[in-house]
Amino acid sequence: MTTTSERVAGSRARQASHHVSQSVFDGSRLRVVLLVDVHDGAQQEFLDAYEQLCNQVASVPGHVSDQLCQSIENPSQWLITSEWESAPPFLAWVNSEEHVRMVEPLHSCVRDTRSLRFHVVRETGGPAADADPAKRRLQTAPRIGDGVIRHALTFTVKPGSEEIVAKILSDYASPEPQVDDTTRLCRTSLFMHGNRVVRAIEVRGDLLAALRHVARQPEVRAVEEAINPHLEQDRDLDDPESARVFFTRAALPAVHHVMAGRQGPAAERYALYYPARPDLGMKLAELLSRQDEAAADDPRSPVLRSTIFQRDDVVVRLIDVRDGLDAADPAQILGLTDPAQVAELTTLLDEAGTDATASKDAGMARLLELARMDLVTDRRSPDA
Repeated sequence: MTTTSERVAGSRARQASHHVSQSVFDGSRLRVVLLVDVHDGAQQEFLDAYEQLCNQVASVPGHVSDQLCQSIENPSQWLITSEWESAPPFLAWVNSEEHVRMVEPLHSCVRDTRSLRFHVVRETGGPAADADPAKRRLQTAPRIGDGVIRHALTFTVKPGSEEIVAKILSDYASPEPQVDDTTRLCRTSLFMHGNRVVRAIEVRGDLLAALRHVARQPEVRAVEEAINPHLEQDRDLDDPESARVFFTRAALPAVHHVMAGRQGPAAERYALYYPARPDLGMKLAELLSRQDEAAADDPRSPVLRSTIFQRDDVVVRLIDVRDGLDAADPAQILGLTDPAQVAELTTLLDEAGTDATASKDAGMARLLELARMDLVTDRRSPDA
């Protein structure tokens, strides 16, 4: 018998859907570009740290090659490029504790970094250009996006502090949405599931500039300081290294976004939390992405937009639903129509108990209740 995991793992290469504006699951090779600004005089220290790091990275599954380049105009500017078999193995590594430990020696000699990730669409020259196109795994067509970058952060708070944290996170003045001439905050949606907090943001323009803009706002800084005593992971926002490690671990990347061709002004936003079984978070996210692509082509589906965020075993699905949840089929909302898939990839059935699977309809309703996150705040800029 073929399991869900085997079906998902064996179906990496696929045609790009015109509904999908963002995805890491098309099987294309990945090019990662890291722009690095090194402290003056620390170039040799940086080179030594890089050589130690690249020897470790060479053994990471999915890694193909990397290059280190130094600017011919400014010795403090460096460029690291790496190639990966596809996006999922890179994301699994870059979001791991192993990566946090690996890159630690670099930070004492680095002033600033900027990471960019690209699917390889076309290439010319070299041995790869002469290879069988079916084996080159290039992206089949360019994606047509909507100009919005989606990202999320997640962290946990101490059990018993949930109500206090929810009040702090909902009770603050929104920051100025216009970051600069090219960047604008569009929407911030904040949800909780038990003691887990998820903050999803939508930005037009430069995501890094938007994140830095928000972090500088006095009202946001006051909120961050107010929740510090309630966090399960300690942090000191006045210590750049402590803040960097916290937000590195909190990053919850968007791995897939799909939007149906039909739209409606009555759409309501919800978030669903899918606790994956150990080491199956990426497979669960890919299965959900396929279900959402199919729903985008189904005029009966109430889900108009879906963004899937994934890191390790945490999978969160942000959905815009036509006419709300009350009139919707729970199985369509969940994006998991088969209880066997739920049992294989998530721990939701463990929480639901055996009674929840007695009938499919009752089981799916119970699973939806378990997965649904509590809305804390959903803020949109006037021009979003």
